[in-house]
Amino acid sequence: MARMHIHIAVDDLEANIRFYSALFGAEPNVIKSDYAKWKLADPAVNFAISDRGRTPGLDHVGIQADSDEGLAALRARLEAGDISGAEQQSAGCCYARSDKYWLQDPQGIPWEAFHTLESIPTFGDDQEPALANQDCAGSACCVPMMPVPFTR
Repeated sequence: MARMHIHIAVDDLEANIRFYSALFGAEPNVIKSDYAKWKLADPAVNFAISDRGRTPGLDHVGIQADSDEGLAALRARLEAGDISGAEQQSAGCCYARSDKYWLQDPQGIPWEAFHTLESIPTFGDDQEPALANQDCAGSACCVPMMPVPFTR
């Protein structure tokens, strides 16, 4: 089995361990004074690239739930960890319509918890900046305006 690897440089290890432990529903497998690693079997990876973003590089990361119940459980886990976000219902993005819950990690990286409802024939209809409470600047997907990044 192959496993996707993502490494994010952080400036507050303890705050990030709390954030990612709540997000993943698991404590790290390895903790050092300057490092933490989660070796997860769940979630598996949905990796995408596009040339839609206005800025090359990391656009956002996320966890795709396989059901409405899975998305609700993920959101409940985040809220139990005192991590707030912004909800999008039936958002059209990346050739799919999905229910989403957006949040930011302590670095301000957007995270998308989502459940895909159906495929759609266009990249998405949430790219319109006129949509209320959304910030489309610099992102391949239209990320809702969110509170300041998670801190503790």
